[in-house]
Amino acid sequence: MKNKNIKNGIEKRRYKRLKADLKLNVSNLFKQNNVNIRNIDSPITVTDISKSGIGFRSKSILPIDFYFNAALKLGSEEDVIYCVIKIIRCQPLDNSDLYAYGCEFVGLAPILNYIFDEYELELGKAEAAEAGETTE
Repeated sequence: MKNKNIKNGIEKRRYKRLKADLKLNVSNLFKQNNVNIRNIDSPITVTDISKSGIGFRSKSILPIDFYFNAALKLGSEEDVIYCVIKIIRCQPLDNSDLYAYGCEFVGLAPILNYIFDEYELELGKAEAAEAGETTE
């Protein structure tokens, strides 16, 4: 399957994707025209995150162009991002009962970028430690 985000071998994404393993629960979805879907209780697993959005997997079929509120904890207890997330893409995963979703942050303040930068550093240190390298 061809990656739509790579053109002529060049990544088109604005920000680097970072691996993540966060568990969330989507309970309500909403749209700008006051359409609400309540009591969904859909568990999701965030698989990657960037400064512009998240990727996650779920057994639930969630509608495109709907929004949900999230609290994403990256690293330390202080590094929690309270945000609104818009679902922009959904596709079924082969040989699975899961769906892969692509989402973007809505109105996330650039001042919070330091949280992603710190998270990326922590991931780098953890990967280096696993490989037996030192980072200083």
